[in-house]
Amino acid sequence: MNVTRKISIVFVLLAIYTTNAIGNDASPQEKGGKHHGPPPEAYTACEGKKAGDTAKFVNPRAETVTGTCEQEGDRLVLRPNRPKENSSGK
Repeated sequence: MNVTRKISIVFVLLAIYTTNAIGNDASPQEKGGKHHGPPPEAYTACEGKKAGDTAKFVNPRAETVTGTCEQEGDRLVLRPNRPKENSSGK
């Protein structure tokens, strides 16, 4: 394979990669990936409440999430209740 053909292949692959990278600006939820940070429902659940109040919402998997409203910047957000770790190691 001559040098010109190798360079052409590299440019084609680079063009495909660049086009793919630019086209992948969908949010993590749209791509099926992990979402970082609280979902919008966690903020909505605490509207009209104050820090320390309990609240709940139903997530996209139809699971009820319960927790406590906590201050995050100028907004309240629901922090889910987490089950206590079993200290016996079982």
